[in-house]
Amino acid sequence: MTVRRRRIAVLAAGAVAMTTVTGCGAAAGWGGGVGGGGGNTINVLMVNNPQMVDLQKLTDKYFTAKTGIKVNYTVLPEDDLRDKASQEFSAQAGQYDVASLSNFEIPIYAKTGWVAPLSGYIAKDPGFDQQDILKPMRQALTVNGKVYAEPFYGESSFLMYRKDILKAKGITMPKHPTWQQVADIAKKVNGAKPGMAGICLRGQPGWGQVMAPLTTVVNTFGGTWFTKDWQAQVDGKGFTDATQFYVDLVRKYGEKGAAQAGFTECLNDLTQGSVAMWYDATSAAGSLEATGSPVKGKIGYVAAPVVKTKNSGWLYTWAWAIEQASTKKDAAWKFISWASSKQYEQLVGQKLGWTQVPSGYRKSLYSNPKYVAQAKAFAEPTLNAISSVDPNNPGVQARPAPGVQFVDIPEFTNLGTEVSQDISSAIAGKMSVKSALSSGQQRADDVAKQYRKRAGED
Repeated sequence: MTVRRRRIAVLAAGAVAMTTVTGCGAAAGWGGGVGGGGGNTINVLMVNNPQMVDLQKLTDKYFTAKTGIKVNYTVLPEDDLRDKASQEFSAQAGQYDVASLSNFEIPIYAKTGWVAPLSGYIAKDPGFDQQDILKPMRQALTVNGKVYAEPFYGESSFLMYRKDILKAKGITMPKHPTWQQVADIAKKVNGAKPGMAGICLRGQPGWGQVMAPLTTVVNTFGGTWFTKDWQAQVDGKGFTDATQFYVDLVRKYGEKGAAQAGFTECLNDLTQGSVAMWYDATSAAGSLEATGSPVKGKIGYVAAPVVKTKNSGWLYTWAWAIEQASTKKDAAWKFISWASSKQYEQLVGQKLGWTQVPSGYRKSLYSNPKYVAQAKAFAEPTLNAISSVDPNNPGVQARPAPGVQFVDIPEFTNLGTEVSQDISSAIAGKMSVKSALSSGQQRADDVAKQYRKRAGED
């Protein structure tokens, strides 16, 4: 996933107390400034990903001209966006009407009352077609039966591999491989060409870097961060077995500099022929199959590897939410219902090209012949990966909070990053997995104690 280190730990106290923070909030003009007000103007805070930049370019001609609603955008890098959003929404400053938030933040923000429910708007807008939104996305953005955000694009994870390399070795990749099968294949193709590693796996520290794929491995090995009653399990058998397997695999057959490799490094390695396989985000396929890519047409895509679970892909989406303090919710919904609509997908396809359509969240896109023709190599595997995810039950046991590649609590940003630093050190050979997870267990138990205490007080 293209998730980097996201810092919203400042929300922890507010999320627990379920109160808003007083004070000035985000200063006007920080990171880009907000345009003037007016009844027909809304302010939108969003991440600077390519799909969002395309949206910005298309807004005046295809949204404002039709609705009369002017949109002032503040566009920021991901980490800055998250910091800005946490300040703005916790303070309920009302500076922004809409923001792009992920399925990590939405449940937290919904429970604190920082984002407005959208269910009423959806009910009055049948043309939006909420049922066309893929079920896992709907689940991830719904809290206590109410929808709080609409996706702009989404992703899961799958295994990508060089078809030509495996064929030359006489290897057939299963459509639903196990992790042991992947390890066996990695061993066989390691060094298939000079300098080629068997597999690329993230090792870079960060709760959204190494911990994203690793947590899905933990899930399918039978592990979990916490039991349903908030008992930390970081040094438990499932977590330990998964982490030892992951570390051993990447140390034996993984990419050079694995301890500092994240999404971007692995994407470059597979594109440039330095690795034969890669387990990561479905969104990577668009780059691998882009015009001019050295590996276009050479990559195969199969389901995320499993051990004890039927599926193990993650779930992530950038989605539009309305700040509760906004006084322009009707106009904000009109923007969201346009930016997340089937009609917007058609617009991007026609004006910018079908490979640039925000994907991974509407079923109908995957039956659109124009899109499928351009994305035939990965469209079906991507749809299958996203459709098979259950964000509320990603493992073999009940969980205290939703999330596949993360635990959806404010404290996880710090906890996951701290644990990831030791795991990255284990990948670098600087410490053992046992030592890394022993430290992680202590950190996780500190978090768990607070939740057990609250449950006891209730």
